[in-house]
Amino acid sequence: MKKHVPDMEKAEQLHNQLQEMLAERRARQTEGVAALHRLLQVAICDTGQSGVCARFLLGLYNGSEHPFNLVDLRRLDESLHQDCLAVLDLDYMPAQEVHRYFKGGDRIWRVLAERWGGKPDAR
Repeated sequence: MKKHVPDMEKAEQLHNQLQEMLAERRARQTEGVAALHRLLQVAICDTGQSGVCARFLLGLYNGSEHPFNLVDLRRLDESLHQDCLAVLDLDYMPAQEVHRYFKGGDRIWRVLAERWGGKPDAR
């Protein structure tokens, strides 16, 4: 009977660890989705940072068609840089593709590709 007590304790520890991991993942997902929305708002504008945000999002959408130079992240202000990191964290184990978080996401990403795909900003 004594063997079962440590096994139960171990099972409870594993259960608690799993619950903590799931809570962390939910928090990262919530943060990542909010950051994704902020990045898209910048990407659809015409600011100095719009091209970087758009190409970053296009790279997540289809990296082979829209390669993204990570050095360009240095051109972003700190809050947008942090948003990119949060979106990368979101996309690490994706629940869905980035464009699927938006109604009409396929169309939105086509517009981004037409405007920003394949043409880096002038420095």
